[in-house]
Amino acid sequence: MDISNDKKLALKEILHWYAATSKTKPFLTLGGYAGTGKTTLIALLRKVLYQQNPKLKVAFAAFTGKAARVLQTYLQKHQLLYKGDSVGTIHSLIYSVIENEQHEIVGWKRKEQIKADLIIIDEASMVDQKIWLDLLGFDIPILAVGDHGQLPPVAGQFNLMENPELKLTEIHRQLADNPIIKLSVMARKTGLIKPGNYGKGVRKLSKNDPESGEIVENYLQNFNSDTLVLCGYNNTRIKLNNYLRSLLGFESDLPQAGDRVICLRNKQQHGLFNGMIGTLQQISSQDENFFAVNIAFADGQQNFEGLVVKKQFGSNTALNFGREWRALTLKAELFDFAYAITVHKAQGSQAKRVILFEERFKQMSDLDWRRWLYTAVTRAEEELIILGE
Repeated sequence: MDISNDKKLALKEILHWYAATSKTKPFLTLGGYAGTGKTTLIALLRKVLYQQNPKLKVAFAAFTGKAARVLQTYLQKHQLLYKGDSVGTIHSLIYSVIENEQHEIVGWKRKEQIKADLIIIDEASMVDQKIWLDLLGFDIPILAVGDHGQLPPVAGQFNLMENPELKLTEIHRQLADNPIIKLSVMARKTGLIKPGNYGKGVRKLSKNDPESGEIVENYLQNFNSDTLVLCGYNNTRIKLNNYLRSLLGFESDLPQAGDRVICLRNKQQHGLFNGMIGTLQQISSQDENFFAVNIAFADGQQNFEGLVVKKQFGSNTALNFGREWRALTLKAELFDFAYAITVHKAQGSQAKRVILFEERFKQMSDLDWRRWLYTAVTRAEEELIILGE
């Protein structure tokens, strides 16, 4: 493992915190930009902790199932998962299911205890206040690791990684020439990515170039399950969703089995979190207000079976029509199409190919814009196509 100076210092600080102060200081935050080696540091920390105490049990958790699998694969590759360790989503770590007499899942509740000596949270920038308070309630030391360059969680004002106590800023030398990492640095530092080709599958197109529209349309026509289309405005999102659904053969404006959908609000008792993307397995009209659905999620979470609000699909905002409407939403969940989503909703998602429509709100500060653009760029794993100024 290649250990930069900032990782060496961070490791020393983490070990000191866990050994000397974790009983009085229950958590420590570690921020790291894309490419700085957060996962490498987590793995190295686990190795050193095992050398110090082979009986130590560590619970690794991430906000999404995909991130948890990536972390698990990395730790297994380096043989750094030991007896008593666990890896999974934060939700599966701290909540347990509630079943009815037919053994159907009807809700989730916080567990009484967790068998671990240390909790390490990856993707901690996604953690909202409710989940964080539930995590702290177990009275187990927590190392929260996340990207402090990203946007804060989509709900509320809580931002665990706004100012982490430890920070990784040095880009891993093997990633320094990665074009997506290069663009993420531009986005984070300046908020400006100029039109041009930056590497294989990584380019920015100018809105002012008459050929750009046709090029982007060709990319959209090659949309598949490995593609994530991102934008800023809800009106753009709706137009793109309609266009992509028509390309994929959906003839009705109504949601159908096979549609990609996204959850728009947290409902922890149902295992639902804002930004979760899934696929409609079954759907039927319940009445004038609701669909009855079965939704399978891309990151391996438990399927959701229940009611969703009809009018939310294709709406340009999270609907709120007063007292009567709020009463309806107590009975059902909020989902919408997810072929194109806003960057704010994409924080827990990544895809091999990202197509980004740069759209800045007038009220955005320069800092907010840099976070928005950085978050968008770092959703891409292999290919990134940007359309902007």
